[in-house]
Amino acid sequence: MDQNSLAAGRSTVTLLKSSALPLSKKELNQVMTERPERRSFPPPPTRPRAARKGANGGEDEPRRFTLVSDRFYRQLVLGMRNGVLAVTRDGRVAVMNEVAYRILEIQPQEGDIGRPLMDVLASQPDMVRILSAAFDLAHLPNRAELRLKPSGKVIGYTLSHILDDRGEPEGAAVFFKDLTLVEQMEERDRLRDRLAALGEMAAAIAHEVKNPLAGIEVMAGLLRRRIPDVPDAQALLNDIINEAKVANRIVIEVLDFVRPIRLQVERMSIAQVLHDAVTLAERKVERGGVTVTMNVQEQLPLIQADHLQLCQLFSNLLINALEALAGKGTIEITAAQGVEYQEPVAMSGRRDPSATIVIDLVDDGPGVPTDIAERVFNPFFTTKPQGSGLGLAIVRKIVDAHDGHIDLETTVGQGTRFRVTLPLNSGEQWLK
Repeated sequence: MDQNSLAAGRSTVTLLKSSALPLSKKELNQVMTERPERRSFPPPPTRPRAARKGANGGEDEPRRFTLVSDRFYRQLVLGMRNGVLAVTRDGRVAVMNEVAYRILEIQPQEGDIGRPLMDVLASQPDMVRILSAAFDLAHLPNRAELRLKPSGKVIGYTLSHILDDRGEPEGAAVFFKDLTLVEQMEERDRLRDRLAALGEMAAAIAHEVKNPLAGIEVMAGLLRRRIPDVPDAQALLNDIINEAKVANRIVIEVLDFVRPIRLQVERMSIAQVLHDAVTLAERKVERGGVTVTMNVQEQLPLIQADHLQLCQLFSNLLINALEALAGKGTIEITAAQGVEYQEPVAMSGRRDPSATIVIDLVDDGPGVPTDIAERVFNPFFTTKPQGSGLGLAIVRKIVDAHDGHIDLETTVGQGTRFRVTLPLNSGEQWLK
């Protein structure tokens, strides 16, 4: 019988042993006297063997069972999908994988390993602060979040000590992941909840205000017909009627904004939607000397969407452009098929393509300052004297309902571009 196998009843227990790591007599006797059902062997990577005497009578450092090479652990760290960054106690970088470089937006340099942390992460002082403070803390943060400057990225991180054989920290490691998209989704959910509560209140108020406004407009019209020979009174009554109409239009927009969207989805031509939107916009705003051109890709596939909602979407964008141009300039509308890649599929990391329709609406108007451009989609934000601030908010709501997205590019003095990207098949969860 081989010395590495011991017969115990009908079962055979095989001892894992390295050629450089023989069992001591004490260990061998212990295994021989144990009952088979209670016999257990500690995990090879973690149990140190007994120290052995060195040539000078001292003891060598304890060695460990090893099943894999150091290269295996190195590749394990480098292959992680989370960022990994480790430093020694004297503040030098020991490990930094590719994901960490990418999230922190740092260009890898030859010789980063071994350099001082403050030199490698000079652009990320918050990460330097977290790792530097790790050696002064007894309880390290787990699942904490941090917003990086100046990129604005949100990361979730876990900090841990790297202990030596005496249990003393000889280094620190931080494991982190980019949570920016998750944070944006959570913020969108919070905004949706706030808008839902606001919407219920606004709907109730708008409903109560709408009826008195209609009464004011009707009574002012009756009074105007009764005193046709009093010019001053006629002018005042005209102002009353016009202001009542403006107020009524705002009430209608509030109701449109707070009302849940129920899409009536059907197969349709985006070209027909754009033509109808131009007609609808010109009924509300004078075109004047503005030139509107349309360029739709030939044989563009039909899109699955709500015709009336898309007409409102593009007519709102056209109305904004016509009002910005003030009777002179050009508006160009283009539509073409595109491809968009979805988020990577879990485990496989594969990104599946999705067919889309991309519609651009470009004007050569005065453009929008950056501070205003960041807020144009916010409800009730407007720069117009009599605007409600809901036109573009309704646009975004319709785009979201169709599982699409809208982007704004603008430069002061050079014009504005709205790009709407819609999937060919969308809005199925909104079906009535």
